[in-house]
Amino acid sequence: MRSVTRKEFLHSCLYSMQALVVGSVIPFLPEDVIASNYRQALHWKKIDAQTVQCNLCPNQCMLTNGTRGLCKARQCMDGKLYSLVYGRIAAYHIDPIEKKPLYHFLPGNDALSVATAGCNFSCKFCQNWQLSQSQPEELDSQYITPVQLVKQAKEHKTPVIAFTYNEPSIQYEYIYDTVQVAKKDNISCVIISNGYLNKQASEMLYPLLNAIKIDFKAYSQKFYSEICGGNLSPVLSNIELAKKKNVWLELVNLVIPTLNDNPDDIRAMVRFIKTHCGSTTPLHFTRFYPIYKLKNIPPTPVSTLERCREIALAEGLKYVYIGNVPGHSANNTYCHNCGKTVIERSGFYTTTNKLKSGKCPYCNTAIPGIWTL
Repeated sequence: MRSVTRKEFLHSCLYSMQALVVGSVIPFLPEDVIASNYRQALHWKKIDAQTVQCNLCPNQCMLTNGTRGLCKARQCMDGKLYSLVYGRIAAYHIDPIEKKPLYHFLPGNDALSVATAGCNFSCKFCQNWQLSQSQPEELDSQYITPVQLVKQAKEHKTPVIAFTYNEPSIQYEYIYDTVQVAKKDNISCVIISNGYLNKQASEMLYPLLNAIKIDFKAYSQKFYSEICGGNLSPVLSNIELAKKKNVWLELVNLVIPTLNDNPDDIRAMVRFIKTHCGSTTPLHFTRFYPIYKLKNIPPTPVSTLERCREIALAEGLKYVYIGNVPGHSANNTYCHNCGKTVIERSGFYTTTNKLKSGKCPYCNTAIPGIWTL
């Protein structure tokens, strides 16, 4: 990260002292760092000289000069909308692609995984709430350009860049620019998303991506409004759109006891997936553990996850997994034709991949997915 000079440090102290007198102010950042991280946003419209409406997501925040959207990462300045997190990377790790989880997309490969601050949801069960519910200036971060990020992926020999941990659409402009660079170097780009974008934004971004994992949090408007701070309908639309754009899609449902584990709701969700995405779209039921604002709810019983999987299989889905339960047999991939094991996993890692050119080695049935670079 860039070092701060003595002059800049003193300037920062001055701003801090002012805050004690006049109230809170955004912490001082050197002008060149501000210029790097502030990028005029896409998907907004001007209302008047001092007011804009953000049209990136269904929140459609109306902002006047100096105010930020619900995501905490987009701000109106001088009658224009800016992203405050362009290249402002607050989390940077190399993960197995299975951790996302993406099970039918380049198994056994690593993904350079990055995140910023901010989210357009406020999920009470967020496992990355320190990122998603923070202001950008509250987190240590480093500025990485799209060109630098792709270069680092090549240096680490990671064939995938994953925008993950917080909601990726918060860094929409950065992802859009990075994808253009990555394609030239045959680096795949994926997002791990809540699927909460407006149609124009998703139609512009989704076709450029190689894979999308969407958290299908519940088939319940009540759950989305009370637990996540959002709406179900736009998520359903984006799940359909991702499938129509032929980007590889996998879905995850975090099963939370008493909140979204009703068998009728699970069945309705599964039927939606089968109708609008097809029977071979992978669905992951993952185990909840107490965290953030839901520490009073116990971990999901494994039997509940198994019941959800049984419902999905009975309704005709072919690839249904159980996650966050190390060693469970439903962490493996089974051929939907002959039923034999074609991919074995241990935790977040693929240990055995028996596929031959994307086909079952026992019956020669094609297994849906992206299996090679």
